[in-house]
Amino acid sequence: MSSTSSSHGHHQLSRAGLIITLGIIFGDIGTSPLYVMKSIVGEGNAVNSLVVLGGVSLVFWTLTIQTTLKYVLLTLRADNNGEGGIFSLYTLVRRRERWLLFPAILGGAAMLSDGMITPPISVSSAIEGLAIKYPGIPTMGITIAIISVLFFVQRFGTAAVGKGFGPVMLLWFSMLAILGLSQIFYHPGILAALSPHYGIELLLSSPKAFIVLGAVFLCTTGAEALYADLGHCGRQNIQASWIFVKICLVLNYLGQAAWLLQFEGQVLTENPFYGMMPHWFLWPGIILATLAAIIASQALISGSYTLASEAIRLGMLPKLTVKFPSNMKGQLYIPAVNTFLWVGCIGVVLLFQHSHEMEAAYGLAIILAMLCTTVLLANWLIIKRVKSVFVWSFLVFYVFMEGLFLVANSAKFMDGGYVTVMMASLLFGVMILWVIAKRIRKRYSDEVKIKDYLDQLILLSNDSDIPKYATNLVFLSSARGRNKVEEGIVYSILQTQPKRADVYWFVHIETTDEPYTMEYEVNTIAPDDVYKVNFQLGFRVQQRMNVFMKKVVEELVENDELTVYSRYHSMSHKYPTGDFRFVLVSEFLSNENELPWFEHLIMSTYLSVKGWVSSPKNWFGLDSDSVEIEQTPLVLQPVKEMRLLRVKRDRSQ
Repeated sequence: MSSTSSSHGHHQLSRAGLIITLGIIFGDIGTSPLYVMKSIVGEGNAVNSLVVLGGVSLVFWTLTIQTTLKYVLLTLRADNNGEGGIFSLYTLVRRRERWLLFPAILGGAAMLSDGMITPPISVSSAIEGLAIKYPGIPTMGITIAIISVLFFVQRFGTAAVGKGFGPVMLLWFSMLAILGLSQIFYHPGILAALSPHYGIELLLSSPKAFIVLGAVFLCTTGAEALYADLGHCGRQNIQASWIFVKICLVLNYLGQAAWLLQFEGQVLTENPFYGMMPHWFLWPGIILATLAAIIASQALISGSYTLASEAIRLGMLPKLTVKFPSNMKGQLYIPAVNTFLWVGCIGVVLLFQHSHEMEAAYGLAIILAMLCTTVLLANWLIIKRVKSVFVWSFLVFYVFMEGLFLVANSAKFMDGGYVTVMMASLLFGVMILWVIAKRIRKRYSDEVKIKDYLDQLILLSNDSDIPKYATNLVFLSSARGRNKVEEGIVYSILQTQPKRADVYWFVHIETTDEPYTMEYEVNTIAPDDVYKVNFQLGFRVQQRMNVFMKKVVEELVENDELTVYSRYHSMSHKYPTGDFRFVLVSEFLSNENELPWFEHLIMSTYLSVKGWVSSPKNWFGLDSDSVEIEQTPLVLQPVKEMRLLRVKRDRSQ
């Protein structure tokens, strides 16, 4: 049964939907005023009117061209059954060109690495406002404590807390607008900075001025996350609420610029965001900024889980344990990703210590993700049969614009940009490894036909001399064919330790591109003895094979398609489907292989990493008392020729 039609009712444009959207979608981009203008001027630099006016002009046009036109108006239309993000976009275009896999992996790796820098820079920028009232306060320790608590509570689910995110962000954006207007009212001339000529003048003033684009880019870093969270709220709510969000952001940036111009020629010593606040409002402002930073971090963390789960579905990452801590549809928790991001965030805080140092590490990975999205989106436009003139105009313009941002951000590589690039490279390497290993595995397919072993299976099932292993023996198989399984599964049943069962089930799970599909197909190979079941499960569906298999057997029994006798006769009335035993075959690379050295290195690394990080038992939602994980040798290319000579010696001598 597919539930996609009913899963997106909350996506319709509504007042409640708009409030929820503010809390979920705009946290990252909404907290950018905490550090963008400060980064443009540069802490410790003298305030220059051309830099201030040109900087705020570039911010306005970046929000307009990059965030509004590219993402809010165009990219949000490229949804996959209501879901967004670079992997959903790749799903839509992957059949067009095989090489599109590489920008998808690079963009996904960059987005995941961004999850390690956004929480530290947002939270530390907010907390550092305390230093205005209490110089010397340990802001770094407070930042680490807040981030640690945030990652710790993920395992319990954030649905209850999340209900309050919308009103808090509504208050936050309203505060941004009011603070900005309070400065614009006294300095209305700042509105002239909306003209693009100020930005152009700044960029042409000197070669060094070009570097300011790296700071300007920070205002739009949340645009990619905005697209990734499309599935939570829907396009209509995002587009409508963006009008309010953009107005508030622009007013605040203009207000900060107006405040800065009062100190032209003086060295910037404080964050203009807090500097333009009335002294009596500082405490409420810091508290609200901290809450907004936490919400922004939460959105990034949740988005990282979604991104990782989609990478797992596409075969780009190991099958990590995925948990669903609440009944809120779509909310998930991946412990390995949570630990990875937490360690990364704490490392970033300890390495850079202050938010102005973190700015150098921020942006470089995201601009790579945006360039990758541009390439994939151009291919999506081709699939949609958009005129080639428009497609090429879009591609050339945005590759050029984002290329400028990339060059500007590259200048910050040695100052901290290397951190996110290193993490993105590590993730990119793991994903590429996974894809190559799976292709090697597929090329040396060891699948066999179940019917070729059917007689042996039936004989084993009826052999009373062998103790019964289970009533229902279930093997999880990666073979898609209706009548095929891996040779290792047959080896496990018939050779390692004969496993006698009443019914043998071979189960294959196909993760669909639609998020909430729940369907299955049964192929009866031998009635009451051998079955192959193929599940079609959406990528947002929790895999609970214990429950699913019992449901399948119950339906077959009710329809008189299967007769099951429990091995515990006294319990047969309570458990009409009989007992279940699941066997997961874990492979190791056999020494009997004759693979080329590169393929041998790839496969041995792949299997080692898979055994270290992957938990198939948890991935398939299986109870520990009904699961057995069995090691079996993987022989992909057996040794063909072995020149082993037998020597006969005359032992009489």
